[in-house]
Amino acid sequence: MKKRQNSRSIITPAGVLALFALSISVAEARVSLESFASLIEELSPTVVNISISQKVSGNSGFRGLPPGIPPGTPFEAFFRDFWERGGEGDASPLPPPSRQVNSLGSGFVIDPDGIIITNNHVIANADEITVNFTDGESLPATLIGRDPRTDLAVIKVKPGKKLAYAKFGDSDKARVGDWVLAVGNPFDLGGTVTAGIISAVNRNINAGPYDSFIQTDAAINRGSSGGPLFNLDGEVIGVNTAIISPSGGSIGIGFAVPASIAVGVIEQLRKYGETRRGWLGVQIQTVSDEIAESLNLSEARGAIVASVESGSPADRAGIEAGDVILQFNGIDVEKMRDLPRIVADTPIGEQVNVIVFRDGEEKILAAVVARLEEGEREVEARNEKKDDSKGEAQEILGLKLSALDDNLRQRYGLNEEAKGVVVVGVAPNSPASEKYILPGALITEVGQNPVNSFEDVKAQINKARDEGRRSVLMKLESEERARFVALRLDDIP
Repeated sequence: MKKRQNSRSIITPAGVLALFALSISVAEARVSLESFASLIEELSPTVVNISISQKVSGNSGFRGLPPGIPPGTPFEAFFRDFWERGGEGDASPLPPPSRQVNSLGSGFVIDPDGIIITNNHVIANADEITVNFTDGESLPATLIGRDPRTDLAVIKVKPGKKLAYAKFGDSDKARVGDWVLAVGNPFDLGGTVTAGIISAVNRNINAGPYDSFIQTDAAINRGSSGGPLFNLDGEVIGVNTAIISPSGGSIGIGFAVPASIAVGVIEQLRKYGETRRGWLGVQIQTVSDEIAESLNLSEARGAIVASVESGSPADRAGIEAGDVILQFNGIDVEKMRDLPRIVADTPIGEQVNVIVFRDGEEKILAAVVARLEEGEREVEARNEKKDDSKGEAQEILGLKLSALDDNLRQRYGLNEEAKGVVVVGVAPNSPASEKYILPGALITEVGQNPVNSFEDVKAQINKARDEGRRSVLMKLESEERARFVALRLDDIP
């Protein structure tokens, strides 16, 4: 009969010491997080409440029904017409009222002489800006500069003394799980502190071309916009900007512009009163696995160039549609959305190397970065001079295609210079419909070769099949835009 083994573990003296040391370190960590009070006492004077006022004329459209009048009745149309006429005319016994609209937000001081940071949407269209400090003092503020793209603004007050101010930290060192503190003025309650952790970094919420938000579960509510997101070193690592909420209140999903983006924008706004971003002059799109495979690119990375603006830095550098930009100014482009930020941060007038993938190999091109704001004005002016363009036949890959003729040019609004093959129909549930290809789109390249007839398209598709490819790359142009689409070839006649 086997003896029963003793299941108890024997703890050696060394083990006892290790457990004791572990319990001490855990206790110390717990104590350090029992209260943020000392840190908040130091930081609170740097955070301000911002109120703005705006005059709105009486001719401001429909303002709702009087009490007791239910919506959906004939009276609704009457009162809507009344207000849209500004309350004037034979039907109105009242003069058009002029209203003072007030709104609130948050901000924080970054310079003892009165430089304050907030969100652009907090002060947009303000006639008057007032800054309220924690000691009860209120001062009028003037706008130094604002940037709608990152939703940042710089304002200035003239204090009678040096102000307490906050310093920016390195948001690139922030990690998911780090503790953060959000300070602001939610719902006009006054200075309010909330604590949470960093839920995610480099978050894209489709707010603009430079999305790279810090996501936090620290409560951020209406009125908290423009306030700082502090780390436990008391440094500002983000500017609280947006929330996701079906109700308008915090559900633990808030977003802050990281300091790594905010600092550069703020420096330009303070120096110039506006931003001066770099510009390359390309339309780009994501390199999907299918596009990478069709180009013989080892992995899906970089940004594929859909089109190049005429006369732009990219055009002068020799960058072409179909190139995949892998590196810009020594910085790798891992994802498509990385490129706009990298270019924007590049000094205007600087010559940089651009590594592109073309025809199965990497090429190094030199580009001189121009200013984004000027480039956009040039493109807009050029487009205004162009004819408006909108985007029977044989079928392939779910696409019904036809060569261009005068009738099709007129039907789809294509100008005389347009070349390619027109999409005149798309089969339901086909790969083409899944890629949102619509009638009127112009196919100008297949397999990175120009096409002008159905036969050209078919020849390039057959060539891709013969080479053992599982997809074929097409360049489409529609409504003055261009994009690349990779269509699967598997089991499609």
